[in-house]
Amino acid sequence: MHQHPEGLLADLPILLAQQQRRRRLLTLSAGLLLAGCGGGGSDGGGTAATPAPSPSPAPSPAPSPTPSSCALIPEETAGPYPGDGSNSAGGQIANALALSGIVRQDMRRSIAGASGLAEGVPLTLTLQLVNANGGCANLADYAVYLWHCDREGRYSMYSSGVTGENYLRAVQVSGSDGRLSFLTIFPGCYDGRMPHMHFEVFRSSAQATSFANKIRTSQIAFPTDVCTSIYNNAAGYTASRTNFARISFATDNVFSDGTTLQLASVGGDLTNGYQATLVVGVGG
Repeated sequence: MHQHPEGLLADLPILLAQQQRRRRLLTLSAGLLLAGCGGGGSDGGGTAATPAPSPSPAPSPAPSPTPSSCALIPEETAGPYPGDGSNSAGGQIANALALSGIVRQDMRRSIAGASGLAEGVPLTLTLQLVNANGGCANLADYAVYLWHCDREGRYSMYSSGVTGENYLRAVQVSGSDGRLSFLTIFPGCYDGRMPHMHFEVFRSSAQATSFANKIRTSQIAFPTDVCTSIYNNAAGYTASRTNFARISFATDNVFSDGTTLQLASVGGDLTNGYQATLVVGVGG
């Protein structure tokens, strides 16, 4: 049975009012659901959505690595054969630092009118100078005077047979990275001492002219397994083999108190030569 159009018109206000009430109820229910799911506003009752958190700042880059050890290297004796102007040889002051050409990397041959060549197993020694009082900062433009015995255990300028030679003595200057290197030979082992090298540090090459200007004197030690391999297998080190068998770090009069800061890291072989490195901490 169909309702009369006039009845529909009469009921229209009631129907519209019912529809509006239903819309309000639906809107209220939706708001309650959003609040229960965390989609509501702030504690103040607002309806604005919670802003997304700001992204975390990117972490700062790690600092550049520095040498793991920059403690002040121990002060050691220069020994009886420094050739730095502090003593005499043959009745005259022995000062290799005054020789023309002493600033050089390859120190195997004599200079300034002498021509002797120190034979032996090739060794490239690289030192890195760092400021022990300044956070291991590299020390640029510093100078190092290095000297050591030949494979027979003799010191040029002093020992019998080589007093007229000045090989195995040289000065090098550090670069911006604090590094400097020498091309030399692996030292021999003479009776009563572990194999070693001597060196003095100066604040500049201009000051590397006399022992009076040095700021540090120390010595470099070498791993026993490397010494054993060289002395047992390389030509010319026969006396070193015998002397090395009678000495140790514990009985050495310089290294017996420890070699932590003076023991070089060494790699290589008899065929291609050896490479040694050491970080040297000095006062800036």
